[in-house]
Amino acid sequence: MAKTRKTAKEKKDNKAFFTALRALATERNIPEEFIAAKIADAIVVATRRDYGNNDNVFCVIDPEKEIFSVTVRKFIVDEVEDESTQITREDALQIDPKALEAEYVDIQIDPKKFGRVVAQNSKNNFRQGIREAERDQALAEFQSHNRELVTAVVERIDPKTGNAILSIGHSEATLPKIEQVPDEELYEGDHIKVYVVDVNESDRGPRIMLSRTHPGLVKRLFEIEVPEIFDGTIEIKSISRQAGARTKMAVWSANEEIDAVGACIGPRGARVNKIVEELAGEKIDIVKYSDDPAQFISEALSPAKVVEVTIDNAEEKTCRVSVPESQLSLAIGNKGMNVRLAAKLTGWKIDIHPESGFFGE
Repeated sequence: MAKTRKTAKEKKDNKAFFTALRALATERNIPEEFIAAKIADAIVVATRRDYGNNDNVFCVIDPEKEIFSVTVRKFIVDEVEDESTQITREDALQIDPKALEAEYVDIQIDPKKFGRVVAQNSKNNFRQGIREAERDQALAEFQSHNRELVTAVVERIDPKTGNAILSIGHSEATLPKIEQVPDEELYEGDHIKVYVVDVNESDRGPRIMLSRTHPGLVKRLFEIEVPEIFDGTIEIKSISRQAGARTKMAVWSANEEIDAVGACIGPRGARVNKIVEELAGEKIDIVKYSDDPAQFISEALSPAKVVEVTIDNAEEKTCRVSVPESQLSLAIGNKGMNVRLAAKLTGWKIDIHPESGFFGE
């Protein structure tokens, strides 16, 4: 292979190229090596068209050593039949004095000598590569946060749909209006916490499902505020939620000396109050989980007091609950919210009756 000394101008051009490459890598948050590979691929694809679309064009871009070379490999023959892939011995000797000892010679190509069409094709291929890299980067970034809580910045609100466009790290995603907390006003520049429900890859790039209404949001908030949940000492058994209004959460600990409910509430309600504040005043009922269905159902109907729970059908998970007449509206809740959340929390169908008429008397 022919070795040529680079002129001072070529070294300067290389320096400028790699400086620009590093700036682009920083701006797009994409590894330098990845961008270098995409540029090399784009140059090879574009240059091959000038050489019969043969696999004899090579491009090496090494950001660490600041090497940038484009070569075309031609095989040494006595008589040339294909100028794009072959070269005579006489011509090969002018490029590399040792050419007679080899079967081929690699000819350096000055990138500046690329034709306008080649340069344009290289640019187009490169741009496509960068778009793919950004899409892959966004997908990888979101996949690392799947089923997790992330902090996002509200970039803008779509005036027609009400959807919020958020920036998360170096990526953008949409928080649909339906996944926003009812009556919660979002403004440009707001820092909000969102739950990554799912991440899928589509033809148009990563499809990210974000939510402020998902029960997983509340669960992750408690993991942040309550160390005993984070380290597994306290377990969140189930959560039911009507976003913006009320959440019920059942907790349990294998350590009988630990008050799971009290730990989640915190001293003077400090821990739960932080989460209530994050959720713009949403009420949170924290109850103790029990393997005894009657006990669990009774706890789930908090803050109402329950007189008795009668299991009607264990397989179908149906029960009847008796409460004092004064507690009936509290047990049912506004528009049935309390009993509905309790049913979802426990997995049981709950039929509530006042104490005086529990058996239909």
